[in-house]
Amino acid sequence: MRQFLSFLFLATVLIGLSGKAEGQCKGFARRICKLDLEGFVHDGNYHAAILTDGEEAELYKTFYSDQDYRIAVCGSEVLEDIEFKVMDIQRNILYTNKNNDFKGTWDFRLESSQQLMISVKVLSGNPGQEPASGCVAILFGLSDN
Repeated sequence: MRQFLSFLFLATVLIGLSGKAEGQCKGFARRICKLDLEGFVHDGNYHAAILTDGEEAELYKTFYSDQDYRIAVCGSEVLEDIEFKVMDIQRNILYTNKNNDFKGTWDFRLESSQQLMISVKVLSGNPGQEPASGCVAILFGLSDN
């Protein structure tokens, strides 16, 4: 019984800490990353998560034709470069920031409405060092023109 109570306490603490970390991560997205949407209207959603060196996350979003968009990806300063790719549903790469010095934004317009996948990956830091962990956010903006 004592082990069960210890486990229950530990699980409760970890769940509470993850919720606090997620809230801090969304706050980071609001304060820091939203600045990268300058000139675009933020869609109101904050997609943010704590990632560690080498981890990858994917997000699906529908984009509509004849609309100018900006995708902004940013991460905590403790993280190395963050690679992001935009792919169609067949996983054809439409854009990767790897070819643009890991730039955090991409502006685009689609000829037809479609669902795209945005994949973000925290590139590994220096070998032999403790893996870094920090917030990574993906924000979307629409042109106000």
